[in-house]
Amino acid sequence: MNVYPFIEAENASGSGNVKRACELLKVSRAAYYTHRAATPSQHERDDAELTAEIVAIHNESNGTYGTPRVHAELRARGRRHSRKRIARLLHTAGLAGRTPKRWRTTTTPDPAATMPTDLLKRDFSCTATNINTRWCGDITYIHTWEGWLYLATVIDLDSRRVVGWATADHLRTDLVADALRNAVARRRPEPGVIFHSDRGCQYTSAQFNALADEQGVRLSVGRKGQCWDNAVAESFFATIKAELLDRQAWPTRTAAHKAIFEYIEGWYNTRRLHSSLGYLSPASYETTTRHVA
Repeated sequence: MNVYPFIEAENASGSGNVKRACELLKVSRAAYYTHRAATPSQHERDDAELTAEIVAIHNESNGTYGTPRVHAELRARGRRHSRKRIARLLHTAGLAGRTPKRWRTTTTPDPAATMPTDLLKRDFSCTATNINTRWCGDITYIHTWEGWLYLATVIDLDSRRVVGWATADHLRTDLVADALRNAVARRRPEPGVIFHSDRGCQYTSAQFNALADEQGVRLSVGRKGQCWDNAVAESFFATIKAELLDRQAWPTRTAAHKAIFEYIEGWYNTRRLHSSLGYLSPASYETTTRHVA
């Protein structure tokens, strides 16, 4: 018969008469305290259960979530705990989020091109009522064993969703044109949607201007040498590189393209929590505001 619960109940009652309980049950006090020390407390058991859930969330994010997003995901699941506790348990489990590296400019301006004006003025705030009215985009590169693969994106500034993208083994205007066509075909915005970019020659070319006119898109560019004028597009590239592209080698362009597809369509747009959206995914944000099906 296990007599320790009876002694523990006596101890918990506040009478403090552990000595008499041990004598009655013929158990030495040393044995009782040794047993008590070896038994996890309720707080320790709660920490172990919470740690298991934290590890599961971290694994679901492919090892990218740190304290803020794990905390937000737990709240979404009805588990309310302090950030300090989450941070402590993450650290104890030897886990950490992925931190984006600093940006690096990848586009080259054309000094002879006619520049559109800056229609955004660094207003990148998320406004649910403006979904499908303000887009931005940029180009980045991925090293593969076959050579460079280039990725062009179109991002909705009001839901942070990647609404269009394209990859190619070149940096010709066709790359950014394909990304914009993809965005228009998928989202079918009203005429006048703004597309903001840097001053790269692809975005200021006559070919891209003609496509924008044809699609009813108003072009906007940031100021010379000001990467912060296209901060959302730059931030996305920092994120996808930290969470996917810089974490392994890519033998082929096809493998990299497939991984980018799975990341954007299967994770970033639909599941990844964004701090600028109140820790909702872009898809959840759009569904919640009921402006996009």
